[in-house]
Amino acid sequence: MSPVTPDRPSRPGGVRADDRPVDRAAPARRVPAPRAGGSPRGRAPLPVAAGVAAGWAALTSYLPVAIVLGLVQLGTDSTTLTSTLRTALAGWLLGHGVPLHTESGPLGLAPLALTVLALWRLTRAGVHVSRAIGARDTRSPRRALLAAGAVGIAYALLGALAAVLVGTGGPDASVLRAGATFAVIGTLAALVGATRITAVTRLLVTRIPGPVRDGIRTGLVAGLLLLGAGAGAAGLAVATGGGDAADMIGAYRTGVAGQAGITLVSVAYAPNAAIWSASYLLGPGFAVGTDTVVRTSEVSVGALPAVPLLAGLPRGPVDGFGALLLAVPVLAGMIAGWLLARRVARLAGPERAPQRWAELLASAALAGPVAGVLLGVAAAVSGGPLGAGRLAQVGPVGWQVGAVAAGVIAVGALLGAAATRALTRASAQ
Repeated sequence: MSPVTPDRPSRPGGVRADDRPVDRAAPARRVPAPRAGGSPRGRAPLPVAAGVAAGWAALTSYLPVAIVLGLVQLGTDSTTLTSTLRTALAGWLLGHGVPLHTESGPLGLAPLALTVLALWRLTRAGVHVSRAIGARDTRSPRRALLAAGAVGIAYALLGALAAVLVGTGGPDASVLRAGATFAVIGTLAALVGATRITAVTRLLVTRIPGPVRDGIRTGLVAGLLLLGAGAGAAGLAVATGGGDAADMIGAYRTGVAGQAGITLVSVAYAPNAAIWSASYLLGPGFAVGTDTVVRTSEVSVGALPAVPLLAGLPRGPVDGFGALLLAVPVLAGMIAGWLLARRVARLAGPERAPQRWAELLASAALAGPVAGVLLGVAAAVSGGPLGAGRLAQVGPVGWQVGAVAAGVIAVGALLGAAATRALTRASAQ
């Protein structure tokens, strides 16, 4: 019996040492597909990814608050680092819509610049978590919801922890309210990023009828145009009253750093002022205290706190050329309707039949309710109490702003779309 010959290394060319050919057609070993939330190679577990992304979003939105309030309190001798960080934590909660309970009453006027920053960072958190679990371009609503829900849970824990730390000294915040608010904000904002990175947004858009998509887009454009006009009007008013604003800042006597911090706090409330100004242009106006009103037809205010942002309040009802401000909301709707008609005509092209009048006007009419919802929600979140006294009511009434905006924008969009369509057809003949 011949001895067993051991396996020898192969020679170049794919032939073994014993001149037997190597089988190159052997099937490759299959690697099982990763599950959502699993931890295959190169991917992070879902809890770890959500915790890191939510923590980074919280840190990047908290640090600006700590820096600004640190500048404000820099000139005071009794301020410590711990108290400054705790105060910044309270301001961070307020920026998320969590009311604070102070000795002078509830404080619920959120600085919307901080709110926008937090929402943006949470949107990015949804993007990062979706990538970490391998859900990019999967068009899977389940994975998008999984990533957003995980971010929401992690963010809710951070909000509840912040409420506990704030309650140890200074203003008080409800732990339950903070946890619920942070869970809702974190989930919804992260869902925006998750649906975009997973391509679920494109999947949903393709299933919406064309006229409805055009109406939603036109309403958002009209609402943003009106908010931009409000921001411009508010900036012009503050610039006109710049002397009064400078006197208010100088009255705090906190030094250069403190005055810079007060200015930055006013900037954090600039989006609130833009929304109030848009409400003023629409007609409902806003309040700066109980039994007060600021609108184009009436201005009734009492003693106001020394806040630089309030230096641009109008002195009385508009008259003369100021009455032209009443046409701004209609003009915003007309511009949005003009853009709608131009876009529809451009997409149709010479080889396709133009969109019917009914579809075009339906899209323009839908723009009104869409803009009304946008402006109504913005007005509702831009206000809040500044204590239990006469400043318990500050800001516009959301449903009033939304109702007026829906009607005005719808009329303007219909006029703009119809006029553009008619002029385009007349010039083509």
